[in-house]
Amino acid sequence: MTFSNSATAYGFRIVGSCQNERRLVDWPSAFLAYSQCDDRAEVTRESYLSAFCFGDDFRNHLDATCSTKGYAGECWSPWLWFDIDADDIDTATTDARRLASIMLDRLGVAGDELLIFYSGSKGYHFGLPTSLWLPEPSRLYHAYCRRFAESVAELSNVAIDSGVYDRVRAFRAPNSRHPKTGRYKRFLTLDELMGLKASRIIELAEAPEPFELPESPQRCDVAVRQWESAVAFVDLEQTVTQNRRTTGTTGTALNRSTVAFMRDGATTGDRHRALFSAAANLAEFGCSLELALALLSESALDSGLSPSEVRRQIECGLNHREGVA
Repeated sequence: MTFSNSATAYGFRIVGSCQNERRLVDWPSAFLAYSQCDDRAEVTRESYLSAFCFGDDFRNHLDATCSTKGYAGECWSPWLWFDIDADDIDTATTDARRLASIMLDRLGVAGDELLIFYSGSKGYHFGLPTSLWLPEPSRLYHAYCRRFAESVAELSNVAIDSGVYDRVRAFRAPNSRHPKTGRYKRFLTLDELMGLKASRIIELAEAPEPFELPESPQRCDVAVRQWESAVAFVDLEQTVTQNRRTTGTTGTALNRSTVAFMRDGATTGDRHRALFSAAANLAEFGCSLELALALLSESALDSGLSPSEVRRQIECGLNHREGVA
């Protein structure tokens, strides 16, 4: 399993409460130690690793400030993390199974290539390997991950915690002990998630268990397109925000119908109009054809339009200077 980027091998570790010190670590080595229940990982204690990995600029920031606060540089990750939490474990288990099914059906990942954990309380953590789309480190990488994860969760109709995508977020380490329940963040195979009762999964979490890291899956075109769409969406949001700051006004906002089309597409009778309208709305921000295609194409194709129809409607919408509500 190759799960490091040579330019972003650093992370931080917290032993005990999240209020404790952030210690600089070699992230791949630290993650491996937790997976193997290495004595140095102290898995009987509450502990955390950074959700993302960093380069030298992070190390310099931590050395200079003794804090992760204020770090605004690049980050990256070998897995994109999903956090499912619910009021009860049975609901969370149902949601976790639904999310796993969508990942397998849509994103070209096999069950033994996912990292699946019972959190030790009322939820589950998923690690989706980013080798499926081979992202590069960037300053907005964490925001791209959030948008990507939200879009996958929407497909499965599952609520996830969108707060775990802060650039310097602490995420509970594998096999670490939950501070309230005393149970461990326990690795599960796909068969265990799908086949065991929630009560049995809780029993498994009474003790930590070493596990092998999965092999990196090959690139998947669907995952690549999903990532490109997430990047385009976040970049557009950044452009809108910057324009508002520059002009000092609230400015134009994306229509709700545009956001809904990006997420859900449209019905047969409304898909041409909805796509045209969304493209016209994007034109108000000076959106390029390339960016509009990245934002709208997947939903338009899923709605049943042909590639040529998609491109034509987007071009027409972008060239419609009067705008369409």
